[in-house]
Amino acid sequence: MGLIVQKFGGTSVGSVERIKAVAQRVKQTVVQGNSVVVVVSAMGKSTDTLVQLAQGVSSNPCRREMDMLLSTGEQVSISLLSMALQELGQPAISLTGAQVGIVTEPEHTRARILHIATERLERHLNEGKVVVVAGFQGTSNTSDLEVTTLGRGGSDTSAVALAAALNAEKCEIYTDVAGVLTTDPRLVEKAQLMEEITCEEMLELASLGANVLHPRAVEIARNYGVQMAVRSSWTDEPGTQIISTGTQPKTLTDLELGRPVDAVHFDLNQAKVALLHVTDRPGVAAGLFGELANQHLDVDLIIQSIHDGNSNDIAFTVAQDCCDRVEAVATAFSANLPTGPASEVLVEPKVAKVSIVGAGIIGRPQIAAQMFQTLSDLDINLQMISTSEVNVSCTIAAADCERATKALCDVFEVTSSSIDSGISLPDYPIPPVRGVALDLEQAQLAIRNVPDHPGMAAHIFQVLAKRNISVDMIIQSQRSRQVEGQITRDIAFTVAEGDLEVAQGLLLDLSRSLGCGEVASDSAIAKVSIVGIGMLGQPGVAAQMFVALAQQKINIQMIATSEIRVSCVVAQEDGSTALQAIHKAFGLEG
Repeated sequence: MGLIVQKFGGTSVGSVERIKAVAQRVKQTVVQGNSVVVVVSAMGKSTDTLVQLAQGVSSNPCRREMDMLLSTGEQVSISLLSMALQELGQPAISLTGAQVGIVTEPEHTRARILHIATERLERHLNEGKVVVVAGFQGTSNTSDLEVTTLGRGGSDTSAVALAAALNAEKCEIYTDVAGVLTTDPRLVEKAQLMEEITCEEMLELASLGANVLHPRAVEIARNYGVQMAVRSSWTDEPGTQIISTGTQPKTLTDLELGRPVDAVHFDLNQAKVALLHVTDRPGVAAGLFGELANQHLDVDLIIQSIHDGNSNDIAFTVAQDCCDRVEAVATAFSANLPTGPASEVLVEPKVAKVSIVGAGIIGRPQIAAQMFQTLSDLDINLQMISTSEVNVSCTIAAADCERATKALCDVFEVTSSSIDSGISLPDYPIPPVRGVALDLEQAQLAIRNVPDHPGMAAHIFQVLAKRNISVDMIIQSQRSRQVEGQITRDIAFTVAEGDLEVAQGLLLDLSRSLGCGEVASDSAIAKVSIVGIGMLGQPGVAAQMFVALAQQKINIQMIATSEIRVSCVVAQEDGSTALQAIHKAFGLEG
């Protein structure tokens, strides 16, 4: 047996009775021969109560004082749980984040962990005590030793960081649900419990709005090889195992601020196919990719730009050796489309895909902007852009691949590059899709008629990154227009709905200064996504998703993919229906 870190959320410690039940569970773990560190959140809704108190005395509470206030909630929980353990005869001691030695950057209300001094923790564990730690908090690395909090999901982050620092056998996250489900059970009654899921899949699902775990916690687990489990506080069931294939680094310095990019991947065996002026109606993507799947033709990146009038563009990449067959399918499909704008098939038989990969990309919009700027500095034009939380991919001219890869390796301090996806598949059968997620809090932005030359994407996304606005789906249209003698394209992307007003204002200023066209926005959208490492190398997974939407007569407004994720933007009113249809289509109801 070994060291186990257990984390209990606010619901699990929401009353005296529940705290006593947690104490019983913790003691049982000790009796089984384990050393235990327990991380707890504030009781029930007490954090909300503290926020209301602050708002009652100040219209704009100081962030430093908010940290001082909110950090008290966890101190109530840890002291009561420690008392409950002692009442059971189990030696225990409660420690705040500062007492534990959780050191953070000096950023109030959203600090990231730099390192954890484990000497005191290890001393108490060696004395046979359960150490009960206040989650969500730490102390700054400045001489003033300011109290800091970690922001949303902070207790999850504290727990996994402690597990990494102590090289724990496992980190168990106890919640009020049975584990990680295939989708939101409030929207799909037959959502099923997953027995296991990889960190890569969990990162995608967490970033797409699955509220069981915060992406920062999964990021640490992935980076440091922490094995996790999500379990119910009310049963002894094993829950969901979250499998990490990472290895423990030698140092945990700058624990959350380390290298954000793990690797630069490249693939020279790519060809690009684009259908321009495709009729904008339900079923078009389903028909195209369904026919490709019927011909056993595998597709890599897929992007569908925002509509232009009553048409839009679809572009995708395939392996070079099947380019001719794909072109034939696309041409025949285009010719058989119903009456509408004259569609056009463009083929570029040799392109390269260059990607940066890393869990540290999450929540750091400057990383994608830095990639675009690096390529711009080399005068390399971006043909396609596709993003996920842990991957940013661009297609470029094949002749530019070598110098692009070298420059990105230098900028992100990665010593080698690879043509792999970087994802390890298990040696047993797995479903192509693990889970389906719905995000109703996204907004869509587009800037029209962006001059088509290197550096434009870099400029746009650097401006947004400076305001800490994270961008999700990024799509550059394949269709070009000549405006005042200059070739232009549209760039569209999604942001959190709360960032829409600021982002739109920045784009309007940019459009005027760069000579671009209209800035369009739409907050009435929903993003529905499928996630699964089993879709790697399996033709037809995206097509199956598109068919499920077409059968419900749901029109797809945007498409973006990564190796293990396919996301579609649809009308907000269609979001729940889309989720339910896709969940059923992949047989996730059990």
